[in-house]
Amino acid sequence: MVNAHPINARIRNARIRALVAAACAATAMVAVPALAHHGWGGYESGKTLTLTGTVEQLAFRNPHAMLNLRSDGTLWHVVLAPPGRMTARGLPDGAIKVGQTVTVVGYAAKADPAELRAERITADGQTVELR
Repeated sequence: MVNAHPINARIRNARIRALVAAACAATAMVAVPALAHHGWGGYESGKTLTLTGTVEQLAFRNPHAMLNLRSDGTLWHVVLAPPGRMTARGLPDGAIKVGQTVTVVGYAAKADPAELRAERITADGQTVELR
């Protein structure tokens, strides 16, 4: 019996503790950003804003598509849905272009009043629910 010796048992227990600690750390590294990413707590969800303006920049990438929208002299950073959802709902990559006029309805960020998380977007007469 190799593990019957107290030193072998201590080594085995130390390895098990190290593996458990590594597994917990790995789980936390994945879970914490996911919680932060999908939270709506950072937005003023009790009051919707409707903005119509010109798209100045667009990024169609994960985890969310985003655009910068010039509306009434303010440059808004608008967080859209994930690209897969936008595509499934009729707004694939290329459907929104820089210079295009769009309307977004959503919630302003609590920490950044020039950031909006969009619930819906209207582009070229097509309205798409994003949530």
